[in-house]
Amino acid sequence: MAEPAIPYGRKTQREPAVKVVNVLWITAGLSCDGDSVSITAATQPSIEDVLLGAIPGLPKVRLHNPVLAYANGDEFLKAWYAAREGRLDPFVLVVEGSIPNEKIKAEGYWAALGTDKATGQPIPTCTWIDWLAPRALAVVAVGTCATYGGIHAMQGNPTGAMGLPDYLGWDWKSKAGVPIVCVPGCPVQPDNFMETLLYLLYQVAGLAPMIPLDEALRPRWLFGQTVHEGCDRAGYYEQADFAQEYGSPKCIVKLGCWGPVVQCNVGKRGWMAGLGGCANAGGVCIGCTMPGFPDKFMPFMDMPPGAQLSSTAVLTYGRTVRALRKFTQGSMNQEPEWRKRQ
Repeated sequence: MAEPAIPYGRKTQREPAVKVVNVLWITAGLSCDGDSVSITAATQPSIEDVLLGAIPGLPKVRLHNPVLAYANGDEFLKAWYAAREGRLDPFVLVVEGSIPNEKIKAEGYWAALGTDKATGQPIPTCTWIDWLAPRALAVVAVGTCATYGGIHAMQGNPTGAMGLPDYLGWDWKSKAGVPIVCVPGCPVQPDNFMETLLYLLYQVAGLAPMIPLDEALRPRWLFGQTVHEGCDRAGYYEQADFAQEYGSPKCIVKLGCWGPVVQCNVGKRGWMAGLGGCANAGGVCIGCTMPGFPDKFMPFMDMPPGAQLSSTAVLTYGRTVRALRKFTQGSMNQEPEWRKRQ
């Protein structure tokens, strides 16, 4: 009997270095679960593509996320205990929500996941991170709360909240030598996270080099440019044509937009299927992908200090350029004389 034909593409694909990777996703930090909800809108790749094996070269991926899981209670936590005991290897740990400081209170806990059967007490989120981070191939902080503390870490907060790099240490590395990977956003842009996870899975499979990160531990290819550099409104800024009220298509820097200094690609990438995004939809950028958010960007909706200087400096140049372009535009809207009927 002749052997069945094998598609040529399958012959050329390398087998992944590992067959199965688990993704343990903690949502028990201080957060709203908005990042878990956000990633369900991803399309490049979608979470379904990753979990159902639609992407060539990837190992089989099993996701353990309490927001998206069918299992609950002790049944859901079986994988977590297995990971703690070294029986769920390899796995990638994803942390959502800021990390509270459990050492600054007299009693109780700030955040927890599951119950310790020996004591009957909740297991603090920090304890799970302490147990699992050293065993993970990679640790990913998803959303601004997990990356840099976010809203919960504002000055004066009672929980001592912080981001994962402040909790584990900015120089921390996994057992595979991977630094903490931060994908900020409030919530995270869905494709930004799924693309980062895809890269890490290819790295686990031996098909990608070490993930390139910037000084804030963000993927360089996603956060290397400012909102302004990819914004549809940037041309108006160059011409000193600023919006004076919401609803205008012009540059909104005078309405409080921090786009010229904030590293984020949402203006260019959009939010879902290339559509939306803060400035694209008329909202000012408030800097949620930056480690200084929110304290250094408040009060929101006020013009950033640097915007006053830069917008004034560009005013004379911009108006002149705009006038010259109008003149040239008028000329270009006229056909050459030789095309007219004589």
